[in-house]
Amino acid sequence: MPEFVLQAVGDDEQQFFRTLHARTLNNLNHSYLLPVDHDEIQRSDIHHRLLQFVFSGRNYVGPVKEALQFGEQRRVLDLGTGSGTWAIDIADEFPRAEVIAVDLAPIQPRVVPPNCTFEICDIDQWSIPYPDAHFDFIHARSIHIGIHNYPRFLHEIARLLRPGGLVLLVEPTLDPSPPPPSLPPMPGWSTLWKTYRACLSRQLIDVTVPERLADLLAATAAFENIIIRDGNIPVGFWPQDPHLLSVGQLQWMDYELFLPALRPFFLCSGLPPSTVDRLIRDAQHDLYHPSYRPSTLIHIAYASKCY
Repeated sequence: MPEFVLQAVGDDEQQFFRTLHARTLNNLNHSYLLPVDHDEIQRSDIHHRLLQFVFSGRNYVGPVKEALQFGEQRRVLDLGTGSGTWAIDIADEFPRAEVIAVDLAPIQPRVVPPNCTFEICDIDQWSIPYPDAHFDFIHARSIHIGIHNYPRFLHEIARLLRPGGLVLLVEPTLDPSPPPPSLPPMPGWSTLWKTYRACLSRQLIDVTVPERLADLLAATAAFENIIIRDGNIPVGFWPQDPHLLSVGQLQWMDYELFLPALRPFFLCSGLPPSTVDRLIRDAQHDLYHPSYRPSTLIHIAYASKCY
């Protein structure tokens, strides 16, 4: 079994980045092909604000405050932190907790709360390099497309959590809702998602993970009190309710940035450039001019590690 270590960020940050198909990607895990540039940072922040709306203004659901009750040092681990906004917010909310957030590239802010630390780490590996039972709360969202063995990943989370510790998983579906039977489909939109799922499957990524979070947690035999709270998310500007309208706008903005971000992934999957450009263009047309009121799903699960 290979041994992995955390990597420190020094003065030369360029070692963590590479340019591919006109986008900046991480240089640590070459199988993860979503960008780590300015547009992707912006998308990560939009996704964070979207989930705050879904969580009624908070950064989480579940008994997080109970897991971080003070009496001793508490530790939080954010896996695949992206822009780092969630970790910073949690560090501000729980100033006596130590918050560690990891990602493939150093794209997070340099000025952060004193109890927040960002580290470079590839979590798609045999062993995430932290001690057993080290954390009280572990958070992972929108990362399953970068995990080749999700059951193994959950076993690692169980190893890292103290008994009674909490895990919160958030994964958007890769199969947005189909149109109602009486309305015309959006072929560009559905074709892009079908192609995306097929390319991920060829890379041995399990595209059914978001819908199976509860079963996967239960299969580890390490978790109890498993709770599922899925969210139906509007896409676009059609909701009349002000709260849902904000959610729909944010999800639309997320997708607007996500579609062109898929270009390096599709090209590296062997699709011809003309096919990739058409896929993205047709999906963008359906996003900008939907033939029905589109929506999508976010799958949310939290559970406690058994004592």
